[in-house]
Amino acid sequence: MHLSTARPAGAPDMQRSMLDILACPIDKHYPLDLFAVSEGSEVDEGALRCGLCSRFYPIIDSIPILLPDELRDRGQDIEFLRRNAGALPDEITRRALPWHL
Repeated sequence: MHLSTARPAGAPDMQRSMLDILACPIDKHYPLDLFAVSEGSEVDEGALRCGLCSRFYPIIDSIPILLPDELRDRGQDIEFLRRNAGALPDEITRRALPWHL
């Protein structure tokens, strides 16, 4: 299954203040760790990481993609990790779930 990252009408930008309301969809852990790769007034690209289950969730085009494993696009996630391997820590690129480099 391929999920588009095109911005839906009315989709919120990934503001740092959103960390106050985001939780891991697997175990509901809160707060998530934020690793920003590119940001201006919002985080354009980066990753969220759950400190409890070690899953990462990409932020692409300012949209946090918080989906359970079975709905994730493995190809999109691996490409995201490759593209940002030099900017994200090993805990995301080499050890995070559901997959890593």
